[in-house]
This record gives sequence, C-alpha cells and structure tokens, in this order.
Amino acid sequence: MNVILIKSEMMKNKLKSSLLLIVTIGIFTSCDDVTQEVEEKLNGLNKKAEQLDSLINKEVDKVMALDTLINLESDKVKKLDSLINNSSSKLDAIIDKNIKTVEKIINQ
Repeated sequence: MNVILIKSEMMKNKLKSSLLLIVTIGIFTSCDDVTQEVEEKLNGLNKKAEQLDSLINKEVDKVMALDTLINLESDKVKKLDSLINNSSSKLDAIIDKNIKTVEKIINQ
C-alpha cells in the first residue's frame, strides 16, 4: 500500500508539473498572440499616419500654389493701379492745360 501511495504522490507531482508546463506554454502562446496583434495594429496605424501625412503634404502644396497665384495677381493689380495713376496724372495735366487755355481766352 505504501508503494501505491508513493506512486500516487509521484503521479500527482508529475500531473502538477505537466499542468504547470501546459499553463506556462499557454501563457507564452497567448502573449505571443497579443504581441502579434499589437504589432499588426501598430503597423496599420503607421500606414494610416503615412497616408495622412501624404494627404497633408498634397494640401500644403495646393496652398503654396494658391499663394503663388495670389502673389502674381497682386503684382498685376499693382501694375494696373500704377498705370491708372499715370493715366490719371496725364489726364489731369491735359485738363489743367486746357482750362488755362480757356481761361486765357475768356480773360482776353
């Protein structure tokens, strides 16, 4: 009977060791699965961040092109304003000359 008890204790110890080994393997396997899932999610997040960065860069390029266009149009407006001012000055000079001529004729 002692032999049976000893064998029973040995079996219990082996069963405990086996269960501990199975639980440990299960924990490591689940940790590996979690690690892989986290890595996949991080890769997906990184890909989305790169897409967003690309989209932002495209929009910034559009803003820069629009800014350049605005500057070109502003330069055109300045040139037109200068041309209008010159023409206005010339017209004023002609009108002043004609007014002086008319005044001379009237005063004679």
